[in-house]
Amino acid sequence: MQRPHQEDFSLKETKPHLGGGKITGDKLTSTYDLVEQMQYLYVRVVKAKDLPAKDVTGSLDPYVEVKLGNYKGTTRHFEKKSNPEWSQVFAFSKDRIQASVLEVTVKDKDFVKDDFVGRVLFELNDIPKRVPPDSPLAPQWYRLEERNGNKVKGELMLAVWMGNQADEAFPEAWHSDAAAVSGADGLANIRSKVYLSPKLWYLRVNVIEAQDLIPNDKSRFPEVYVKAILGNQALRTRVSMSKTINPLWNEDLMFVAAEPFEEPLILSVEDRVAPNKDEVLGRCAIPLQYVDRRLDHRPVNTRWFNLEKHVIVEGEKKEIKFASRIHMRVCLEGGYHVLDESTHYSSDLRPTAKQLWKSSIGVLEVGVLSAQGLSPMKTKDGRATTDAYCVAKYGQKWVRTRTIIDSFAPRWNEQYTWEVFDPCTVITIGVFDNCHLQGGDKSGGARDSRIGKVRIRLSTLETDRVYTHSYPLLVLHPTGVKKMGEIHLAVRFTCSSLVNMMHMYSQPLLPKMHYLHPLTVTQLDNLRHQATQIVSLRLSRAEPPLRKEIVEYMLDVTSHMWSMRRSKANFFRIMGVLGVVISVGKWFDQICNWKNPITTVLIHILFLILVLYPELILPTIFLYLFLIGIWYYRWRPRHPPHMDTRLSCADTAHPDELDEEFDTFPTSRSPDIIRMRYDRIRSIAGRIQTVVGDLATQGERLQSLLSWRDPRATALFVIFCLAAAVVLYVTPFQAVGLLTGFYVLRHPRFRYKLPSVPLNFFRRLPARTDCML
Repeated sequence: MQRPHQEDFSLKETKPHLGGGKITGDKLTSTYDLVEQMQYLYVRVVKAKDLPAKDVTGSLDPYVEVKLGNYKGTTRHFEKKSNPEWSQVFAFSKDRIQASVLEVTVKDKDFVKDDFVGRVLFELNDIPKRVPPDSPLAPQWYRLEERNGNKVKGELMLAVWMGNQADEAFPEAWHSDAAAVSGADGLANIRSKVYLSPKLWYLRVNVIEAQDLIPNDKSRFPEVYVKAILGNQALRTRVSMSKTINPLWNEDLMFVAAEPFEEPLILSVEDRVAPNKDEVLGRCAIPLQYVDRRLDHRPVNTRWFNLEKHVIVEGEKKEIKFASRIHMRVCLEGGYHVLDESTHYSSDLRPTAKQLWKSSIGVLEVGVLSAQGLSPMKTKDGRATTDAYCVAKYGQKWVRTRTIIDSFAPRWNEQYTWEVFDPCTVITIGVFDNCHLQGGDKSGGARDSRIGKVRIRLSTLETDRVYTHSYPLLVLHPTGVKKMGEIHLAVRFTCSSLVNMMHMYSQPLLPKMHYLHPLTVTQLDNLRHQATQIVSLRLSRAEPPLRKEIVEYMLDVTSHMWSMRRSKANFFRIMGVLGVVISVGKWFDQICNWKNPITTVLIHILFLILVLYPELILPTIFLYLFLIGIWYYRWRPRHPPHMDTRLSCADTAHPDELDEEFDTFPTSRSPDIIRMRYDRIRSIAGRIQTVVGDLATQGERLQSLLSWRDPRATALFVIFCLAAAVVLYVTPFQAVGLLTGFYVLRHPRFRYKLPSVPLNFFRRLPARTDCML
């Protein structure tokens, strides 16, 4: 496998012309100051009146055609209406304008050929310029003209102006760049949009007991459990140990619920009458709107709920109410943060309840400028093409830029803002190829393709500095890592209160309920999976939808799956962390072996001072760390971090390891490949098993020092401890420290290559390996 060049995957600093060049000092003054200004000609077609009839029947089916050179946009048409209202906006990019006259024509929709009604012409040099925050330009009535310039009956209300992408009309406008897209669904799928994640709650169902159950077979002891269902989530308690008609559980079931609460919590009490046969003893439905909400650890009141049972009588389903009840404590937990992202790169750590939110510490502004060198993602009309758009996610706010049609170097120049509540959070920005230009129903089940994503941790950014970099878009394919292009971003993190931000570093990362009443790791994994499913489902129902594959890629839903490549990367990360300890050990070994006599003598002097004046030990350590930090300040990182292929072991991964990583779950590969991979995992697990066994052996040897498993060894150790206690009691601590230190640092001439006596003694101690089968 050929290794790609590392420089292709590097981060590049850029100097774009931001904010149209309006710079005063270090601050940019425009509201759109993190993007390059893009000029557009806007045409707002409002309505028409007194249009003349064109058909033989005396009716008119009017629509408006806005034409500028080769670009042409049309409004929807109305059936038999002489006073139509459209309220549509058209935007023409100034970079692509080749004509000098704007033509706005009213036409009559016809089966054979559309009839000309009248038109209005505008010279581009006479069109006014508008710069937000100026108020919108008021539309005016314009008299329609014939092609020869004569006035005709009918007037058209228009507003025409030159503006930029900061204009409030920009998001909803028809763009000349997207002239090939047809239909309302297609146009909706290419527009920029802001989405909000649904508000998520943890729902805690504490099932305490049930009373007066009526099993169908009264001759046996009932084996009763409770099953709870919320949407597509189903959990159940264990079978009650008290096999009576009044069973006890006192067990917690945790769900994820999203506002608005659309589905009730359904509980059923069931009796296991056979291994694969369960009998429903009663059901109840609890609407979540009426469930108590708690903000802290104080328990809510318990409640009794009546159980209902349905029976079939003469072919009809009848509901029988009886005295069976279930005792529960049900509450929505507002003190937890519902994790829908990986904890390693969360963008939000606030609790669900707004009453517990702290004030924001700053503002994050991101300008999505452009992309370069995008790879072709699909084939259209026999040629390769890419229709790219960006999605950015931070906190509950998702943003989606407009889609740039058929371009490998799209320019978005859109700016977005987020409130920041914690600096130790991450913003994720992904680039995708739009496969739904003809609307959702005409795509044939196509999925938007991923082009790559970027993560930026806010704590790595300096405040009030504008970072303009071009980030590599890297995607891992079964054939290896591939650079899909570069995305150009401008990022600024502005801090409103430095004191509040510094104070955040002393606070718990998650809300306090995660520590007062922690959830288990298994619970958190299951709840995170449910949360991501709910978020992707809700956002895919928006208009236009943010599709499931986009949400799952942005939230790293598959990050917990097994990957040989990721396992290797994590192992090398651990070795990198331990490398500091190993380096210190090697340096100390060189000191002990007098590789550099001058350094060793200086260490002797320092050791002597610290032993004679032990109160200097801690100040010396902290002063040393301070000096190291100041020294490293010269080489501090100047750029934000980016995806690292070498750290991820993506550039050296074996093709079979990548094929295994992209395998489905459960597997879809052939038995021979599965057998080979199973044997490989067995060999790796065998090495891990050996290492774990060696660690256990060392720990058991420590335990056997005083366990009398080896009576002679324990006797020797006990006698040594008594002698050491007496000697240390009568000998000053400084003397013991000096003797020990000078012994460890002694010259190689006084050393032996054989192991020391304590090490020999420790290795002879027994472990429990003799008892292993």
